[in-house]
Amino acid sequence: MNDAVLVTAPRWWDGHRARTHARVLVRHGRITDTDCRHPPPGTTRLDLPGHTLLPGLIDCHVHLAQAPPATAPDTTAGRTLTALPALRDLLTNGFTTVRDLGSTLPDPPTVHLRHALATGVVPGPRLLLAPHMISARAGHADHSPYAAAPGTRETGTLADGAGEILRQVRLEARLGADWIKCAATGGLTSPTDRPDLPAYTQDELDTLVKAATDLGLPCAAHAFSDEGITRAVRAGIRSVEHACLATPAALELLRAHDVFLVPTLYGVTYYLDRLDDEQFWKDRPQEHAKVARHAETLRGHGARVAAGHTKLAFGTDAGMFPHADNWREFPALTTAGLTPGQALRAATSTAADLLRRPDLGTITPGGRADLVAVPGNPLHDIDTMSAVDLVMQHGVIRRSPHP
Repeated sequence: MNDAVLVTAPRWWDGHRARTHARVLVRHGRITDTDCRHPPPGTTRLDLPGHTLLPGLIDCHVHLAQAPPATAPDTTAGRTLTALPALRDLLTNGFTTVRDLGSTLPDPPTVHLRHALATGVVPGPRLLLAPHMISARAGHADHSPYAAAPGTRETGTLADGAGEILRQVRLEARLGADWIKCAATGGLTSPTDRPDLPAYTQDELDTLVKAATDLGLPCAAHAFSDEGITRAVRAGIRSVEHACLATPAALELLRAHDVFLVPTLYGVTYYLDRLDDEQFWKDRPQEHAKVARHAETLRGHGARVAAGHTKLAFGTDAGMFPHADNWREFPALTTAGLTPGQALRAATSTAADLLRRPDLGTITPGGRADLVAVPGNPLHDIDTMSAVDLVMQHGVIRRSPHP
């Protein structure tokens, strides 16, 4: 049986640059040719006139296991079921791979979802994950009640000092972590910590990264401001998430040390656009106050990122806002000053480089057959990325413009 598919389009983005006249042959879930003139007999043709063909997109920062709606139980099962529409929305948007960076549940549903996705039990993006975000007490991922005594009524994956950090990294590895994530500074969407202050000492971050490295696991750091970023870079972190308050000097440090930046620009814009919406912040006065306090610096985040020449990987923080809107990171990047090509590269080849997945993010012979297509040309109009109408994942068509 011939399972070959020939995909043709007048334009394509190979993960690095724009090309014309795509003739991509797919067999057994892999790309075998990008200029196929003589497909084997019985090959299925999928012609996409007027379209641009791209590699499957990659979102390097999502949260699939956020609190479910009031109608669903706040349990592992409830959060798992709530994640299913999010997975559908991400795949519909053309994201065939995502990296989930942390749940707050002791038994994170993402661990089970990853297996279900890999085996085809449920449809959705390929999933890489950090099961939890490791946090200092009083840090960004400490969700404990006020005045909770140490060790009692605590909520979060909390670790202070080398011993606790070493133990927690190993527990994450036991859960099957693909990544280790830590909170190197405070954040905005937490009530008591400060995004402009570091959360871990240099020794603590050194311990975390070394423990992860010994287990073959790369590390991502939630880090908003300079000192936390600097300590994370010195420790050997692979990616810095957000960096929303970083100065040009801190961004230059990332560039000099070849550290990836996942800037989550749309996530910042989402909160700034709602700064004066009292209903939006009704139950979160401390978070509202923090966003307001740092609003001026946050508004300059995109321009600083665009000028910083760091290695940018596409990541959105989807889950902090509706997953269906994660495509909006593309216009957020270009509005900040990046070219459409730079934005596309961030979501394809650079994202695959960050994830150490050379089989993803490019259209090249031997690569995994993850392909998406949009009508029009995103290099001329980046908003075209909102209109993905072909999604192929490992050679299987998940969405097609043809009935």
